[in-house]
Amino acid sequence: MTNPVFSNNEAFRDPVQRRGGTKTSPAPTSSPYGQMGTAGAVGADAASLDAMYAAPSATTADTKRLTYDDVIIKTGGLLALLVVVAAATWTLAPQLYIIGAIAGLVLGLVNAFKREPSPLLITLYTVAQGMFLGGLSASYAQFYEGAVPSAIVATIATFAGALLLFKSGKVRVTPKFTKFLLIGMVGYLLFSLTNVVLLMFGALDGWGLRGGTMGIVISLVAVGLAAMSLIMDFDSIKRGVEAGAPAKFAWAAAFGLLVTLIWLYLEFLRLFAILGSSD
Repeated sequence: MTNPVFSNNEAFRDPVQRRGGTKTSPAPTSSPYGQMGTAGAVGADAASLDAMYAAPSATTADTKRLTYDDVIIKTGGLLALLVVVAAATWTLAPQLYIIGAIAGLVLGLVNAFKREPSPLLITLYTVAQGMFLGGLSASYAQFYEGAVPSAIVATIATFAGALLLFKSGKVRVTPKFTKFLLIGMVGYLLFSLTNVVLLMFGALDGWGLRGGTMGIVISLVAVGLAAMSLIMDFDSIKRGVEAGAPAKFAWAAAFGLLVTLIWLYLEFLRLFAILGSSD
């Protein structure tokens, strides 16, 4: 698993990793019939069983377990908040994007490594990222016409496509899939850090190593990695639901999806900006 939001959370781990070893058999229990010892007690127990079978089945909502509806509602709420804050920042104070970037980084790390999800901290992270994306998008819009709407549409389309592929079963998360994604993300991270260092020390200017044709290719690779990460996120959420994780982890799932979607949007924004600057 590559998204630390899911990989550091036991509720979304692979069942084998969650057990931490081989499965042990439960300790044997004595027979209830041997304990009761009377026909009347056995009859009463049978009546209780009949009542249990006649009762309606408990749903995941009744048992306070994680459901897909919980994840959808909380993800939708966080995205709505993100868009509102981003629009307000773009209109009123785009210069606040620096504060949003720093606060978002700190809160993102804190939330990613918390074992128990904090709705308050996740909401604050969303607000900070809204400030960052709003100010950054406003800056891109000044220099690269059409980059922002194109990035928004591309992000939505990629999310929908990744979800459809995952639900159809045509793309499955296998050990080979995970290994390929992990290697790709490590390589992309090293490339990005090298590019930033070269730009900071004046060895390169403009987009640095990300300019021209090479920059377009690198951005497309990054978009592909982000899309694969989305599929990994879907698989993690599926495991959490099937394992009966507590309902509170819907916040963690929504946060994990938000992190990947923000990354995907930023990569599309950079891609369309590079395309615009090469015209």
